[in-house]
Amino acid sequence: MKVTDEVRELRKLWGGFWPSRVLLTANNLRVFDHLRQARSAAQLAGIIKTDVRATEILLDAVTGLGLLKKNADKYRNSYLSNRLLVSGMPHYQGDILRHAAHLWENWSNLDEIVRTGLPSRKSFQADAFIRGMHNIAVLKAPDVIKAISLKGVKKSLDLGGGPGTYSMEIAKKVKSVTLFDLPPTIAIAKNIIGKTKFKNISYIEGDFLTDSIGSGYDLVFISQVLHSFSETVNQKILGKAYNALNPNGIIVIQEFFLEKDRTEPLPGSLFSVNMLVNTHGGRAYSAQEIKGWLSSLGFKKIKQVNKEENVIVSGRKGA
Repeated sequence: MKVTDEVRELRKLWGGFWPSRVLLTANNLRVFDHLRQARSAAQLAGIIKTDVRATEILLDAVTGLGLLKKNADKYRNSYLSNRLLVSGMPHYQGDILRHAAHLWENWSNLDEIVRTGLPSRKSFQADAFIRGMHNIAVLKAPDVIKAISLKGVKKSLDLGGGPGTYSMEIAKKVKSVTLFDLPPTIAIAKNIIGKTKFKNISYIEGDFLTDSIGSGYDLVFISQVLHSFSETVNQKILGKAYNALNPNGIIVIQEFFLEKDRTEPLPGSLFSVNMLVNTHGGRAYSAQEIKGWLSSLGFKKIKQVNKEENVIVSGRKGA
């Protein structure tokens, strides 16, 4: 490879934030909500209260990203933008983009974080985070739950279940689902679930590190929770789950997939950096590490199923 090609590849890495920032800003300004119909930059600027010149430059870049169409001086959403970036659409992704904009602020202090080992959570908005988790989970929850054996499961716990996306999917197949999370998160989950037909979902508000999580469950489901905590804390969480399960009950854990050496695949290793930035002890964990924790706690029949960028690890409590 020529040095010019090598430089070009390097530029893709260091310049990767340019399109990301353009998209985040367009989403923050609700550009896509207002471009379901064609409008000029001046018309849009009048609606969203922005500078006309700056708005036109932004819209040209968003068009270059393929997210808008331009005809003369008018801009309108692309097909993808209408489906994914207009609020209220079934597969709306704007909430997770709002959360990403907060992550941007925190990641900007990565130099100091690496020097000190301390997180820098300068920016966080719970509503964007929890609803953003729903944006992501609604697309994959059916496939994930389909991969779980729910035979014999009557009473289940969605531990740290956030917006309740997985609770709703589990509720299609079992008699009773309990969603456990912090009070502000439960309030958002109730808003989301309350718009649906589900009547077999109940709620426990609390901190699963210190409060009782209940007992008598046939299933404890833990999705994208463990990466927020240290190994020691995770073993405590899984120990509480073990004690809360009925004999022969099943624990199911979903996390980002990471190879044993924790360098690949790239989304997993980068997510560890995200946890370095935003938590005191979290990182992405390999499937081998998670299976080791379950084994040490006494879980049997431990299995692993890979699902795209994620891994599902399950185990049975002995009779």
